[in-house]
Amino acid sequence: MTDPEEHGIRHPRPIDLNADIGEGIADDGELLGLVTSASIACGFHAGDAATMRALSREAVTHRVSIGAHVGYRDREGFGRRPLDVPPETVEADTAEQVGTLEEIARAEGGRVAYVKLHGALYERCNTDAECAAAVVQALRAARSPAVLAFPGSQLIAQADAAVLTTAAEGFADRAYAADGTLVPRTEPGAILDEEAAIAQALRLARQEQVRSLCIHGDTPGALTLARRVVDRLRAAGIELRPFA
Repeated sequence: MTDPEEHGIRHPRPIDLNADIGEGIADDGELLGLVTSASIACGFHAGDAATMRALSREAVTHRVSIGAHVGYRDREGFGRRPLDVPPETVEADTAEQVGTLEEIARAEGGRVAYVKLHGALYERCNTDAECAAAVVQALRAARSPAVLAFPGSQLIAQADAAVLTTAAEGFADRAYAADGTLVPRTEPGAILDEEAAIAQALRLARQEQVRSLCIHGDTPGALTLARRVVDRLRAAGIELRPFA
């Protein structure tokens, strides 16, 4: 049998496609038919027990990996407001959210395979080592689910040090600044249009610097975007597969 590597043929590495769901968007159920991982809001920034239960059930049906989408206790600000919350509170709140979804997911025949932070907490744990360590401490007590986080972040560094499984995440629908960080949502052009998002998703997948691509459920036209991204990735010979 011919070895593709001997002839310079190299198949792209599989990529995970995740979506943040359970945040009040009507297309969640259809997104679950397209993505390979679903980060389900755990009730602090959005969602409730009923949505967690329904989405966990659908995720199991679609064989989609279930993730706990953990944020600040801030429904009014949708978890996107920076809050001066001490690390010990972050640890306790993370443990509570993961535990709640884990109980619900197991009742529906699934499990929490990974954790992804939301909004301001996600951004804080990119650079705040103490806060990232608090999240990791909570996860070590929660059967050590995998961690999905920003490349080069403190959260990935702390989770790696704790020997947790980690995966770097790229964003199909968000603009990047020249330094590799995300353009703040308050700035013009922070959310990419459909064509730019598709091109970015394909570029990130081919560069293989990330293991998972995110499409935010609350991005306008998220369902159409997800369909087109899936089609383009498959046409490029890139397999879609959960990272955890």
